[in-house]
Amino acid sequence: MAYITFQEFEELTEKAIDINNVEFTKLLPKASAILDNVTSHFYKRYDIEKDNKWRVRQFKLGLCSQIEYFHELGATTFESINNAPQTFSAGRTSVSNASRYKPNGSNESKPLIAEDIFIYLEGTGLLYAGVGVKTW
Repeated sequence: MAYITFQEFEELTEKAIDINNVEFTKLLPKASAILDNVTSHFYKRYDIEKDNKWRVRQFKLGLCSQIEYFHELGATTFESINNAPQTFSAGRTSVSNASRYKPNGSNESKPLIAEDIFIYLEGTGLLYAGVGVKTW
């Protein structure tokens, strides 16, 4: 079962994102997988229909922001997001992108996860990464 429908997506984003149903349907599975990963698969273990409405809305807003992120980048994989040529030429014009290496030598890259999802998920408990303790 999908976490969100196209109609809910349009309502939550107030149609501010120019995306059609076909593209939404294409981006939804990967965006849902990202949210499942970030939330430790919370809604795979608990019924989203029975959960607190505010938390469910925040989760769905986070999902909308992940879909928007994929839509804006035009990619859904880490490799395709970060696969940009360093230079290219067209006739006598040559364009160089900024280096993908930081001064310390580590590789710069865009994350697979939209930073905006944390705006919505913070304070919901869905980001909790602690370990439960069993008492005997």
